[in-house]
Amino acid sequence: SQGTCTRGFGGPSSSGLGVAVRGDMIVELSLATAMVLATVTIHGTGLMILGRMLASLDERGGAAQMSPLSWHGWFVTVAVVMGLFLLHGLEIWLYALLFSKLGAVPEFREAVYFSTSSYGSIGYGDSAIAGQWKLLGAIEGINGSILLGWSVAFFVTVMARMLPPLTRR
Repeated sequence: SQGTCTRGFGGPSSSGLGVAVRGDMIVELSLATAMVLATVTIHGTGLMILGRMLASLDERGGAAQMSPLSWHGWFVTVAVVMGLFLLHGLEIWLYALLFSKLGAVPEFREAVYFSTSSYGSIGYGDSAIAGQWKLLGAIEGINGSILLGWSVAFFVTVMARMLPPLTRR
């Protein structure tokens, strides 16, 4: 047996639902949890750094009063987008390195491609990853969706601060 244990509502002998959890699934979920924690930490730290950089511009009378159509506004917008792209790239490559190290995807280039498409919730297909790691790939998709959404919220907040306030009539 592959380390099967039964967990659920009362176990298999009762009338409740008994769910068999294999040892390899526990390992896979543990790795997925560690990756989610790592990528959320990286992302949160990166957004904090970007936010502090923008706050220092505000202290000098910059970001909050600048027009997004000015050269300075363009530069800040591009810098924020590139910072977000760097964060997502780092998180994608972290997953790709894990897939490669586990042997879940045969070649590193394919691991980067698989990770990128999974992270962006596009999906590459189950045939690209070894069967015992499919759940890890699916969890990367959920993780990526949340981190992408977090970035969109951050970017919209930054852009909204650049726009002139609406006046009520």
